[in-house]
Amino acid sequence: MLVDQISFQGGAWDISPHDDFPQDKCQLVLVFSAPSLVCSSEIYNFVRERYPEAHIITVSTAGEIYKEYVRDESVSVNALYFEKTQIIVHETEIDEMSESHNKWKELANSLLWNELQHVLVFSDGLQVNGSSLIQGMKELLWTSIGFTGWLAGDSADFKQTFVAHNRVPDSRKVIVVVGFYGESFQIGKWSVGWWDSFGQKRKVTKSQDNVVYELDGKPILDLYKTYLWDQARDLPSSGLLFPLNIYEPGSDTSVVRTLLSINENDKSVTFAGNVPQGYIAQLMKGNFNRIIGGAAQAADIGISWMKNPSFALLVSCVGRKLVLWQRSEEEVEVIRGIIGKSVAIGGFYSYWEVWPSEHDILDCQLHNQTMTVTLFWEI
Repeated sequence: MLVDQISFQGGAWDISPHDDFPQDKCQLVLVFSAPSLVCSSEIYNFVRERYPEAHIITVSTAGEIYKEYVRDESVSVNALYFEKTQIIVHETEIDEMSESHNKWKELANSLLWNELQHVLVFSDGLQVNGSSLIQGMKELLWTSIGFTGWLAGDSADFKQTFVAHNRVPDSRKVIVVVGFYGESFQIGKWSVGWWDSFGQKRKVTKSQDNVVYELDGKPILDLYKTYLWDQARDLPSSGLLFPLNIYEPGSDTSVVRTLLSINENDKSVTFAGNVPQGYIAQLMKGNFNRIIGGAAQAADIGISWMKNPSFALLVSCVGRKLVLWQRSEEEVEVIRGIIGKSVAIGGFYSYWEVWPSEHDILDCQLHNQTMTVTLFWEI
């Protein structure tokens, strides 16, 4: 497996010589782009000319990761050439959030061929219910096949996100899946969140799918405004700093939900995934040292699974970036120190993550506010 990386920033391309990389045989190119640049036909055409036969997947971001750097207003291009692995890519458009479950079943079904090893998912960031997404995939994919994925970003604006396959992104809401086939393909993965809970634990007394109306019988939006004080005027973007930790009563396993939008009329809050009625919920806030420590732990566990990885796909949640701010590169640097200088690093900041649960690597769940590390290699 070989990796070629280039980037676009400040109106110019940064291209490091890589004479050994077969540009005309490259199978997969992951383009992570700032929202302001993602619809540029000039950028897409440049990438297409450089990698003429590749599947090009373009995703808008809340920040780009290129090598050891965390950037805004840039494009990170990661070209992957597999010597023994077959790649199949499919996409579908989605018009309503209620279509999430069936659309994902269609996509999962399109990948069911022999020797399927893993599935990557890149999705529109605002039109998809992540919990329904996962359920649709689970119903068709075999239990021995893992899938991981991420939701496109739009800085912290929550206005419009973009995903596209082999074309310039446009207003269409798209989900793209990548299937990797053959026993030579290997993948290692881990994620860690490490946020601190605060305030009272409350029962979700009224919710429907990913829309929450009441906690302990009180409007959830009013509670958010009480805790956020002056930051409440910046909702929904300020809500990224205060995700919701939820768990079923009696369970030791919890997941984090990021706020996506608010409704002033009915005082509801829409989250990136389902928040079942009857669950226990508690607000969370970022802790700088624990967030950096979480990134280190994710890399340490991931690297322990393999020898000589070729590419590290790092996807961190936009909420972590808002907490770390100008020190965001530190969570990338700590991962670099663990996985080594020979491994190519690329990635972005997303709105949510589809990732294995803490206790079962084949049981994927919707997560928010995590750093995910995916390591690729071939044997």
